[in-house]
Amino acid sequence: MTDGAGNYEIGMVGLGVIGQNLTLNIADHGYSVVGLDRDPQKIAALNAESEKRSVRAVGQGDSFAGLLRKPRAIFILVPAGPPVDAVIKELLPSLDPGDILIDAGNSYYKDTELRQKSVAEKGIQLLGVGLSGGETGARYGPSLMPGGPLEAYERVRPIFEAVAAKVNGDPCVAYLGPGSAGHYVKMVHNGLEYGWMELIAECYDLLERGLGLSDQQIESVFEDWERSELSSYLIEITANIFGKIDQRTGKLLVDVILDEARQKGTGKWVAQDAMDLQVPVPTIDIAVSSRDLSRYKDDRERACRDLSGPDRKVRNPAGQVIDQAKNALYAGMIITFAQGMALLGAASAAYGYHLDLEAVARIWRGGCIIRAALLEKIRSAYQKNPVLSNLLLDPALGEEVVSRQEDLRGLVATAAQTGLPFAGMMASLAYYDGLRSDWLPANLIQAQRDYFGAHTYERVDDKGVFHTHWEE
Repeated sequence: MTDGAGNYEIGMVGLGVIGQNLTLNIADHGYSVVGLDRDPQKIAALNAESEKRSVRAVGQGDSFAGLLRKPRAIFILVPAGPPVDAVIKELLPSLDPGDILIDAGNSYYKDTELRQKSVAEKGIQLLGVGLSGGETGARYGPSLMPGGPLEAYERVRPIFEAVAAKVNGDPCVAYLGPGSAGHYVKMVHNGLEYGWMELIAECYDLLERGLGLSDQQIESVFEDWERSELSSYLIEITANIFGKIDQRTGKLLVDVILDEARQKGTGKWVAQDAMDLQVPVPTIDIAVSSRDLSRYKDDRERACRDLSGPDRKVRNPAGQVIDQAKNALYAGMIITFAQGMALLGAASAAYGYHLDLEAVARIWRGGCIIRAALLEKIRSAYQKNPVLSNLLLDPALGEEVVSRQEDLRGLVATAAQTGLPFAGMMASLAYYDGLRSDWLPANLIQAQRDYFGAHTYERVDDKGVFHTHWEE
């Protein structure tokens, strides 16, 4: 244990599950850490680890800042929003110019920009760091997405590289860019997570209600998929979920969980910002909407009684449908990634992040929730063409979808015919077909806009902006 003022390498404010696990991760890599929390039980729990590690936890009345070496570096791991502002306000009087604050929560990127400007007036630097991997990732190796002042990142870079997940020896961390780049990338990561989870849930619905498979059979399907090109953390945990027994009832736990999905807002932020930047992300949009629809349980139960439709039973051979679902899901995952990476490219240009999308794909290969074998192919696409505007335009990834489109189309058609809600798959297919259309019916929309609002239009045979008096 390290004693005395000014000896601890880094601070941690917030000793909840993520904060405590990240603290222990840092300490296990040889760095001394002092933690701060209001809860005496959390303080005691961390101090219990101090005999084996250079760790100390203190309460609000203790000289937390005085225990840190200068320039100080302090992680903030509290819930996003006002709690972050409250911590910063409380810390600032004890800090000196050159000290660094590291907001590693799921903060909204615009809030990060405001905080960076606010603390900069006092000579303090703030890094906005996306952290993904949950409690296990925090403890044994997360994916870290830092953004902000480069010199601030260099101060903590050795710690970040030490604690991050490793893939083939490469740490899953990279400096992403100035300002709010780190939190923006994490926001899009979460949007992709929403999209993938929706696609996986739709496949579960197809297997369970459509084919009538048991939970054990569904577990076996996902285990098979995990050993295929679909290999990913989300597929892995999905297989595990179908094997978990509820201790209260003896039933499989998934069957006693209420079918109402919650959210913390990051998916919504992606959809909103994508609309501001005019970048289509329909799979993410519909994933957010599907979670919202799930919460209208009373309306859904009433509509189930009152509104007629197909019986949701798929009568095609189960093996054929499972193979279709596997290919459709893989195609949907690529299409969803194409949307998210296109958004990152647009945001990088609009907000001055100068993102290296190959580096983004690289640090997502380990530690984070969306880690997947697919990311190696995505990384390769950006290595070959760093300015690739859309992943579907990469020949290799494009062919992956082209070769599976028949199964995606067949599955969407089956869902429509049988009454299964397949909104994510449908949105993914529509995006694919829209992107490959060299003509879209947007000319009619422009004509309508000009007709009722004199919004003007452009012509295919002449330059300029035109308006027509349609009723003359």
